[in-house]
Amino acid sequence: MAFKISEQTITAADKCIFSFACLSGDEKCLCAVDDNFNGKILFIKPHNHGACSYRMSFGYSYICNCPVRKEIFKRYQV
Repeated sequence: MAFKISEQTITAADKCIFSFACLSGDEKCLCAVDDNFNGKILFIKPHNHGACSYRMSFGYSYICNCPVRKEIFKRYQV
């Protein structure tokens, strides 16, 4: 199932280096959400150690700042 996301959110994610592969519905493209704070701050487990413009190191964990990933989590709880 492909994820449906607002055009405004896609436009806001102008640093995506993966050409929005996460929208295909393949959950392997998404970093797993380890925890979240009100759906606005996503603590993630990166699925790879490659570069990502939206992944930010936070102590021993990572935060995802991707607007698309946040909307996918809010809408689909994935």
